[in-house]
Amino acid sequence: METNTIPLGIDAGNGAFKIFGQPGGLQVLSQVATDNGQRMVNTLGLHKQKPPLQVVNGHGAFYVGAEAHDYGRPVENLDVDRFNGTPEMAALLHGSLTRYQEKYGLFDAPLAVVTGLPNELLASEEAPKNIENVKRWIKGSHTWQADGQEYSVQIGDVKVASQATGGLFDYLLNEQGRYIPERKKALTGEAGIISVGFGTVELMVVRDRTQVQRFTTGAASGVRRLLELVNGQRLYSLGELDLLLRSNELDLSTAMPVWEREVGRVIGDQWGNQWKRFSVVLAVGGGTLLLRNSLIYRFGAKIHIPEDPVQSIAHGLYKMALFQQARREH
Repeated sequence: METNTIPLGIDAGNGAFKIFGQPGGLQVLSQVATDNGQRMVNTLGLHKQKPPLQVVNGHGAFYVGAEAHDYGRPVENLDVDRFNGTPEMAALLHGSLTRYQEKYGLFDAPLAVVTGLPNELLASEEAPKNIENVKRWIKGSHTWQADGQEYSVQIGDVKVASQATGGLFDYLLNEQGRYIPERKKALTGEAGIISVGFGTVELMVVRDRTQVQRFTTGAASGVRRLLELVNGQRLYSLGELDLLLRSNELDLSTAMPVWEREVGRVIGDQWGNQWKRFSVVLAVGGGTLLLRNSLIYRFGAKIHIPEDPVQSIAHGLYKMALFQQARREH
């Protein structure tokens, strides 16, 4: 990773696409809809809503972000194949890079990216191929239009880590990418990481800087599962339900206890009571906000929930980029 590049951490989650860099972080809801070109004329007395971001790239025209599903045909591909560079993932990347530059200013150098992947992609025999596929579609020159404005970004370097590893390094490293002395012992002892994302719940344990395979797993029990329990009659798209969840407009009284038990079963089946020997249990991802009380009840003083668990993975991936950059300089 060259020093004349801009380091970025990217957590391309099923719920939101998160980016973190030196000026701060940003998330764009992972909602994509194809733009069919239809435009409705506003009629008297109806509130006029601002359309979501429109992205036009080599794959076509898309709406990206919150309420995209109200403006076109929803694209809800939650398979792991999306990380290999499907059209909706390219649209999300371009839309997120647009919003990031709108907030923090245009990039004035190539980007050096560390991106996080689910364990499912990194633990199979296809892992080397998956990593190369991710690097191939992210690295290089990207050009697109967003709401009619031209954008061009050069991504010069791409490295891949697990999403859970991003959460670990958010805990271990400071904002300069250096180890926090009192936390470094988590690397030499045993540290457990729970990542509760939109699609999956992932568990990882690191002992003496090495991932412990028997304690590491992933299950399709993320926030998506909670929304599926609410959406028994399939009246809404997952994107619509996600917006209702974020605005506290969903009745979770019946579904929440069921989902809590499912997540608890994933943890119990993989870790049992052996987590009691861990030096710390880290909980990251947006689902952590929903499970906060049950996680604290289960793990007590062992649990560490970051101030912003939603951005924690992207933040940690950014810190990893800084750490790698410093190592190259020395």
